[in-house]
Amino acid sequence: MSRPRIVIVGAGFAGYRTARTLSRLTRHQADITLLNPTDYFLYLPLLPQVAAGILEPRRVSVSLSGTLPHVRLVLGEADGIDLDGHTVRYTGPEGEEGTLPFDRLVLAAGSVNKLLPIPGVAEHAHGFRGLPEALYLRDHVTRQVELAAAADDRAECAARCTFVVVGAGYTGTEVAAHGAMYTDAQVRKHPMRTGMRPRWMLLDVAPRVLPEMDERLSRTAERVLRQRGVDVRMGTSVKEATHDGVVLTDGSTVDTRTLVWCVGVRPDPLVEALGLPMERGRLLVDPHLQVPGRPELFACGDVAAVPDLNQPGQYTPMTAQHAWRHGKVCAQNVAASLGIGERRAYRHRDMGFVVDLGGAKAAANPLGLPMSGPAAGAVTRGYHLAAMPGNRVRVAADWLLDAVLPRQAVQLGLVRSWSVPLESSSPEVARVPGRPDRTGKDAGPTGQRPDGEQTKHRPGGEPAKGQPDAESATNQPGGEPAKNQPGAEPAKGRPGGEPAKNQPGGEPAKAQPGGEPAKNQPSGEPAKNQSGGEPAKNQPGGESAGGRSHGGRAKGGQSGSPRASGKPRRAAEAAGPRPDRGGSGKPGKASRAAGAGSAGKRPTAPSGPSRSAGPPADPGPEPPAHQPPPGPDIAPGPVKRTDGRAAEGDS
Repeated sequence: MSRPRIVIVGAGFAGYRTARTLSRLTRHQADITLLNPTDYFLYLPLLPQVAAGILEPRRVSVSLSGTLPHVRLVLGEADGIDLDGHTVRYTGPEGEEGTLPFDRLVLAAGSVNKLLPIPGVAEHAHGFRGLPEALYLRDHVTRQVELAAAADDRAECAARCTFVVVGAGYTGTEVAAHGAMYTDAQVRKHPMRTGMRPRWMLLDVAPRVLPEMDERLSRTAERVLRQRGVDVRMGTSVKEATHDGVVLTDGSTVDTRTLVWCVGVRPDPLVEALGLPMERGRLLVDPHLQVPGRPELFACGDVAAVPDLNQPGQYTPMTAQHAWRHGKVCAQNVAASLGIGERRAYRHRDMGFVVDLGGAKAAANPLGLPMSGPAAGAVTRGYHLAAMPGNRVRVAADWLLDAVLPRQAVQLGLVRSWSVPLESSSPEVARVPGRPDRTGKDAGPTGQRPDGEQTKHRPGGEPAKGQPDAESATNQPGGEPAKNQPGAEPAKGRPGGEPAKNQPGGEPAKAQPGGEPAKNQPSGEPAKNQSGGEPAKNQPGGESAGGRSHGGRAKGGQSGSPRASGKPRRAAEAAGPRPDRGGSGKPGKASRAAGAGSAGKRPTAPSGPSRSAGPPADPGPEPPAHQPPPGPDIAPGPVKRTDGRAAEGDS
C-alpha cells in the first residue's frame, strides 16, 4: 500500500513549522512535499536589521533542505489547486510546469503587501516583506545619503536625506528606528556639505505608535523614536505620491526620494480562487484548522481565519506568533487524519510582544510585564535567538561585531527598484526582466533615473525605432520592439525569429553565423575576436563581442505560457544573452538570455513603475581592445546599449 502524500504550500512561519512537526510525527510513514518559491525560511522579525546593515541576509535565511532532511522540497509557485482532482499546479524557477498530487493539502502561503488606493503609491513606494526589498532599501538609503552629502543644492540635499515610512506597526516602527541609527552613522563619517542631517518620518492614521501593544509600551517606543530625531506624525498619512515627494493628508508636501510602505499585509490571493467561504480574504477553517466540508484540506497562518477560542466571535490576528503555533497544531491534526495521534483544537494565549528599536533600546511585555531600555533589549534579542530555527550562533556573532565595529555602508547593487514592486503577489522573490505577468506586460525596468525622476518611456509601451533588444529611446526594456530591431519579433534580416538569408538564425547561409558558420563569424566555433561558444581573445568572458545580438529573443523564448504573473522567479542576472549553440537550425528558438524567468503564481494587479536609472548622458571613450567594457558602480542589469556597454541602472 502506498504511503499517503502530504503537500504543504508555503514555507513561512506556519508552513515551515507544519513540515518540521509532520516530519517528526509521521516518521517516514508519509511522503511530505513542501512547495515554496525559495529554498529558505525567512525569519521576518529580524529583517529591519538586514536593511540597517546589522545582519547579513543569510543570517535570517534558514535552509529548508538543511533543516528538513525528510521533507521533499519543490521550488516553484502554485498556480492553481484542483480540489476535486487532488492536485496542485505549479511553475518552477526556470519556467517548467508541474503537478503535485496530494492526499492531504496544507495551505500556508502567508501574506503580501497591503496596498491602498492612493495615487502614486504603487509606482513610487516599496514594501518590506522579503529579502529583496530589504536589500534594495539598504542600497537605496545608502545611495541617497551619499548623493546628499555630495550635493551643493540644499533643496536637493534635503529631498535625498528625507525618508518617509508609512505605517507605525511593528515593521514600520522598527524600520524607522533602525534606519535613523544607520543614516546617522553614515553622516558622522561623512558630514553633508550643506550642514543638514538625515530626516526620518513615521506616519500612521492610528492615534499612537504600535496601536496593537500596551499603551505604556507605545509611549516608550515613541519616546525612543523622537530622541533619535524621527518625526512621528500620528493621524496623518499619504494622500498622493510622486517621483519627487509626497502630499500628506494634512495638506503639507514633503520632498523625498524614499517612501517605505509598511501599512500592513493581506492574505495571499491564492486562496481566493478556491471558491470556499472566506473571512476578509482569509480561508475559513474550524478550530482544528480544517476547512469544513473538505476533510483533505487544511489551512494555517495568514491565509486562514482561525477562530479564537479565548475570545468567542473573533479570529486570531495575522502575526508570526500565531502562525508559528498554527503550524504545530495543524501538523498534529494532519497526522491524526492519517491515524497518527489525536486531533486537538487551536487555543493560545499571547505571551507578550517584543519590538527591537536598535542599539540597546527595545519595548517588550513578556508575560504581560512592560519593559523598556537595555533590559527590554536583552529580552528581545534573547527571544529572537530562542525562536529562530537555525543560524543562532551566526546571528549572535553579527550582533557582537556590530557592537564593537562600525557598520559597512556600501551599495552592493544586487536588487533594482523595478525588481521589488509594491504590487506583487510574491514579495519574497525579486522580479526578473523578460517574463510577462498575467496581464501580458513585461516585467522589466522602468524609465527612471537614479534620482527617481521618470523618463517618458515606460515598460509595456512601444519603444522608439532604432533601439536594440526592445529598448525604448531611453535604452529601457519593455513592450514590443520596433521593427527591424532584434527582439521579440525581429524583422527579416535581423537576428532572431525567422531570419533572412545571410543573417544569423535558423538556417543561415554560408559565411554567416548559425549552424555551420564560416570563418570569422560568430557561432559554434567562432574565429578570433568573434563572439560564440568559446570567446575570442581580447573579449571578456563568454559573452559576445560588441553587444552583437545572438539569436535574439523569439516569442516562444519566454516561459511558453502567458500565465506567468507578477510573482517572479529568481534567475541569474547577467549583462547580456549567452550565444546559441551552433547547429540548432530551429527558427524561433530563442537563446537563453540570463535573467529570463518570471514564474506566475497568482493573479495580481500590474505593477506600476518604480525607480530605476536611465542611460548615462555621456558614454565616454571606448575601452581598449584588450580591456572589458567598463561597467557602472553598481551591478549592470540585462539592458544592452547599442555600443555594447551596459547601461547604468538603479540598485
